Amino acid sequence: MAAIGRRRFLTYGAGLFVPATVAAVRFGPSGSSGRGGRLLTPLAQPTLPGVDIPKFRDPLFILPAMPRTSRLTVGGQTIDYFEVAQRQFSQQVLPSGLPRTTIWGYGSVNHSGSFHYPGYTFEARVHTPLRVKWINDLRSLSTGRFLPPLLPTDPTLHWANPPGGVDGRDSMPDFDTTPDPYTGPVPMVVHLHGSERSPQESDGYPEAWFLPNASNIPAVYARSGTFYEPFRRSSPLGSRWSRGNAVFQYPNAQAPATLWYHDHTLGMTRVNIHSGLAGLYFLRGDEGGLPGPAPMPGDPPGIRYREIPLIIQDRSFNSDGSLFYPDSREFFDGFPGPYVPDSDIPPHWNAEFFGETIVVNGRTWPFLNVEQRRYRFRVLNASGSRFLILRHDSGLPFWQIGADGGFLPRPVQVSQLLLGPAERADVVVDFSGVSAGSTVTLINVGPDEPFGGGEPGVDFPPANPDSTGKVLQFRVGARTDADSSTSPGDLALAGPPSAMPQGVVRTRQVSLNELDSAVLPDVGPLVGLLGTLNPDGSGNPLRWHDDITETPQVGTTEIWELHNFTEDAHPIHVHVTQFQILSRQSMEGGAARGPEAWETGRKDTVIAYPGEITRLRAPFNQAGLFVWHCHIVEHEDNEMMRRLRIT
Repeated sequence: MAAIGRRRFLTYGAGLFVPATVAAVRFGPSGSSGRGGRLLTPLAQPTLPGVDIPKFRDPLFILPAMPRTSRLTVGGQTIDYFEVAQRQFSQQVLPSGLPRTTIWGYGSVNHSGSFHYPGYTFEARVHTPLRVKWINDLRSLSTGRFLPPLLPTDPTLHWANPPGGVDGRDSMPDFDTTPDPYTGPVPMVVHLHGSERSPQESDGYPEAWFLPNASNIPAVYARSGTFYEPFRRSSPLGSRWSRGNAVFQYPNAQAPATLWYHDHTLGMTRVNIHSGLAGLYFLRGDEGGLPGPAPMPGDPPGIRYREIPLIIQDRSFNSDGSLFYPDSREFFDGFPGPYVPDSDIPPHWNAEFFGETIVVNGRTWPFLNVEQRRYRFRVLNASGSRFLILRHDSGLPFWQIGADGGFLPRPVQVSQLLLGPAERADVVVDFSGVSAGSTVTLINVGPDEPFGGGEPGVDFPPANPDSTGKVLQFRVGARTDADSSTSPGDLALAGPPSAMPQGVVRTRQVSLNELDSAVLPDVGPLVGLLGTLNPDGSGNPLRWHDDITETPQVGTTEIWELHNFTEDAHPIHVHVTQFQILSRQSMEGGAARGPEAWETGRKDTVIAYPGEITRLRAPFNQAGLFVWHCHIVEHEDNEMMRRLRIT
């Protein structure tokens, strides 16, 4: 991993702003730097510290398959059809005995018991389309009135902005005084992350959001985003769209892979995902020899699953069970204002957020009973800002067999899994040599702060071993029947990923940038930005609304060079492609290094390290209007996202 960068911090004292230089540390939920920094001014803090929450009290919830509504026959082809809504409900996220949590989640409207945080898993087959009617049901089921955001939402960003009406939606509004967080109806639009062939109408474009069909939405509000109606008119399924919903179809025309779905609303992705709106989507093909079974639609109770999804997220909680998320920029770096409109600093947006607990499949620090046999785990880092470095406390290795876009060319034995936000790992773990009656703990040695590369304990302090350093406990028991799975090193999967196109029509140079305040000296960061490269090699930062600069042609392959001028690593996601990582190289020159062994398959999200050029080979095969962005969702929501038009 690349060496960690350095970051400037803002400290506040005696009415003066003093820039300090600290090695890649930002002030976090404790209010201190994590390295002996002094306490900042009192702020709203989570009232249930992670270190005080019991660990490994409750069993892991094994996410079931999302129940389908029906099967359709269209043009002689069978299509699985789902009607899935997002709703608000109460769930036991904290350990039993502690209060329940009001949360959002997805579920089938035809199966009331299916609503859960995170959402149940879609089961799909290669080359078999899957259709979903996505319903925004964030309203009271008794009164029909809309429900406000669950977490503080900053209305000063460039965001969906329903109060702006049709003319002011999808904009950065003006204010005469510093506004409170937004409390109106919540827009949503779902993105299937990792889909190579979703048409633009079904990709979850950030300005194609829609509000719930609630009874009390003010007449002046825009009920949908700028592109909802144009996409409805252009979609072959547009006649099936109606107020409060949209119908998307996924062609699944790609290799078997671990995909995931989540909200993608302009300027609100961070709070909507943090409120619970995420789930996995498994695209299956030939998977012989792997541990199983996996949860499937219609499974009877009592099945012992040996393929298990693991959605890992960090969260913070209050003592009443509610989610905690900061409502002031001051939480991030101690800057108490002035905010918009008296400066350009957003009052409520935080550049990163690191929760004090680890939640797996919707439960804090669960345990899982396993046998002395092999298991397949489909791991997703669905955190907002946190990079994970996962290890077993016993040193038990992982056999990584797949990444974002499908199987690796060959299984790779690794001692740890490095996962940036949105990255996935498909792994086999062999417990057959572990003594029955013992435990193995999945731990996290990634930082409780922004990640810039390097090694834990050398370049940055690992996560708190009493809280975020723990993830999941495996309780090992004797094997009850034969293990018919293939030894990981001998696995012959569906073959290596299909050959990446070698012909390249152009090399595209893009940049990752960060800007401080334009009106307050030494106050920042204000915003992260993507952009192009200037002739002198410097970054040319661009905002969401600036002219589109990334315009590949359908059927072509490009090399993208990501020049990271910031001091953090960023997980960069490009929509509707699975790319190949070619190399990384210092921006100062020197030899390039190839991808890590676990990055040799198809990828849709790549870690771009600070001070480096990351090179990708990306095919573009789906025409339309899409996006590329940083998947630190706090960055994505504040301008670190650009439009991508494939012509």
